[in-house]
This record gives sequence, C-alpha cells and structure tokens, in this order.
Amino acid sequence: MRVRLKNLIAPCFWEVHRAIRRGEVQEVVAKGGRGSGKSSYISLELVVQLLRHPDCHAIVLRKVGGTMRTSVYAQVRWAIGALGLNRKFRCTVSPMECTYLPTGQKILFFGADDPGKLKSVKVPFGAIGIAWFEELDQFDGPEEVRSVEQSVFRGGEFSLAFKSFNPPAMGRSWVNRYALEPRPGRVVHHSTYRDLPPDWLGPRFLADADHLRQTNPIAYRHEYLGEVVGNGAAVFANLRLEPIPEEQVSGFDRVRRGVDWGWYPDPWAYNAVQYDPARRTLYIFDELTCRRTPNRDTARLLLERGTDGPLTADSAEPKSCADYRAAGLPCRAAVKGPGSVEAGMKWLQSLDAIVIDPVRCPDTAAEFTGYEYARDPRTGAVQPGYPDVDNHHIDAVRYAMEGVWRRRGE
Repeated sequence: MRVRLKNLIAPCFWEVHRAIRRGEVQEVVAKGGRGSGKSSYISLELVVQLLRHPDCHAIVLRKVGGTMRTSVYAQVRWAIGALGLNRKFRCTVSPMECTYLPTGQKILFFGADDPGKLKSVKVPFGAIGIAWFEELDQFDGPEEVRSVEQSVFRGGEFSLAFKSFNPPAMGRSWVNRYALEPRPGRVVHHSTYRDLPPDWLGPRFLADADHLRQTNPIAYRHEYLGEVVGNGAAVFANLRLEPIPEEQVSGFDRVRRGVDWGWYPDPWAYNAVQYDPARRTLYIFDELTCRRTPNRDTARLLLERGTDGPLTADSAEPKSCADYRAAGLPCRAAVKGPGSVEAGMKWLQSLDAIVIDPVRCPDTAAEFTGYEYARDPRTGAVQPGYPDVDNHHIDAVRYAMEGVWRRRGE
C-alpha cells in the first residue's frame, strides 16, 4: 500500500518540507508547545531524507542517552511504520539503531552525555548527513551542540540538522536566543497544537488545553503555545517579535537612530527606529553590533546606511560624538541626569507595543526578550531598578527616542 506524505505531514510543515526538497535548508529549528507536531514531522522527514540520499546515514541525539528508547527511538519507529516501511527496516535496541535493509543505511541513537562514543561513531559507508537534536534546550549551550556537529558531520556532500524544543519560559535561555540568530540555510519554525487537525490530538488533549487556558492563561501560553512568558521578572511585557515588511520600512518617514558606545567585551550598538504615536507603537527595524571597532569604521558603516533622521549617542564619550560629527554624521549627545534612565525605560514599558524584527535585529530581540529585573539571591523577590547588564541595544533605542520621551506630556 502506497502511503502519501500529504496524509502524514501537518499542513503547517509543508513549506519547510518543500524548502528542504529544493535544497535551500541545512538546518531546521523547530519550536513550539505541547502537541505541536514538531517531533512527528521531524521523524518523518528524517526517514524520507535518508531514503532520498542513499549514501548517507542519520543520527538522533538527546542530552541523556537513557531517555532514548521511550522517546526518539519510539518516535522514529512510528515514522517508519507510518510510511509503510516496517519490512524494509531492521530496528534493534542493543545497539540502538534502525537499518534500511535495501542499502544498509543506518539511523543511530546516542546521548550527548557520553562524548567519547560520539567521537568514535563509525558508519559502514558514506557519512552521517542527517542529525536530529531533540529537546535542544537540555544541551549545555551552543558550544556543546557545535562540538557534536563537528564530530558527526564529517565528509559527504549532504547535511541536514533538525533541532527541536519547547521554548523555556525565560527569554535569557540560550536556546531562545539561538532561535533568534539569523543564519543562511537555517529555517526557524514555530507551531502549536492549533496548527494540527483536531482529530490528530483527540478530545482529551483539547479539553485539557482549554481548561488550562481558562484557569491559568500564562501557563497555557507557555505549555501549549510555546511562548516565552518569563518568570515574572521580565521588564518588557509589550514586545512583539515579527517581520517588518520592506514596504513598511521604506514608508517610515520619522526615523530616529541611537548609538551606545562600546569596545570589548561590551559591544558598540546601533539601532534605527520609527515611532507611531497614534498607535503608541515603536518599530525597531535596523541594528549593528561591533566589537573592537574604531569610531572611523563604525561611522563609515552608518554613513553607508544613510544619514536621514537624528542620531543620538551616549554622552559618556564626548570625543566619540565629536568624531562622528567630523565624519559628517549629525550626532548629538544624549541628555543625561538623575532619573533619565528610569524615565526612558518607563516610557518604553508604557508603550502599547515594541515591535522588533528578529531577522533584521537579532541582537536587539535577544536583549529585549531576555532583559529581566534582578532578584534577591536569598528570597527570590524581584528588586527595583533596571540592571545595567546586557542592555546595549536597549540603551541605543532609549537614546534614539530621547527627543520623544523627554517632551512634556509624553
């Protein structure tokens, strides 16, 4: 019996599937809440791509190897069965692997808690071309993931990495920041249970989700919608991370720009913004982040972007402001004084929305989503004041909008 992929892959994943077929994707970052279909889709796509590339093998990884059998191993076996391929695969648990009998290709299962085994992985021919990192947030950080990829992706012309996770509640989590970083060949996909046909989930699942939505909306947003809801200490509750179309950007007519000076390890940060006072919405659509970069070079970068609109910079470095003016930039120093940080921050917090394009401004998106009030280390109580850490683009935006929030009545 011929199985049609159309009946197995949820509609929300079809564009990702097509992009992979066109050869446009080398990494899929799939995030979402419970029942979002990401693991089912990835297991199907992994088997399909294995068969389409007969000279490569696949590896499936979790942080802890002891959790494999009842999670990803069972999920891949489901995908094999759903595709009608049970008779063409031999699956064993010692060693834990699935072998495609017509070609000898293997799907291997490993835990990253034993890096020695990963470095010694051998395949009978060809190379490992497909890797799936399940529960990506359980890994220790991007360095560990990169090290694993360097170990398994050796040789072969085809490579495809899948990375799936439920977003942690805190914006500072490395994996939430990772999903905001643009990279050629990377597709970031977010799905929820509402994107799947209801009969795939069943009445009990839907009833549980609806009950939590009514009784605990924040927990519902985190668990079922996969939203980064914070831990109650997020400074900005009015963020919207979404693409700002080019036609909208080209229509911005009151662009303001801001610079926060830095060298290393603190970066030099630049942002361009547009404020819509009627809707009390701030659009952040451009950024630059540099380290160890002289004023003449950052000035050149800004001149290449155009000098329309005011440019306000941190007044802590008068010489740097003078360097910019000498280079032809209309740079003015921010007006600082007692309470200026608090006034600017409260104005940003009071807006109906701060819209950040995460593709154009990944560093800005990471800062705003991860910026939280400090907590007392003993009691856990939220402390007043705005932490002066990881806020360089936040400061650049605050400087850019100084001419607005300092006006009387704003």
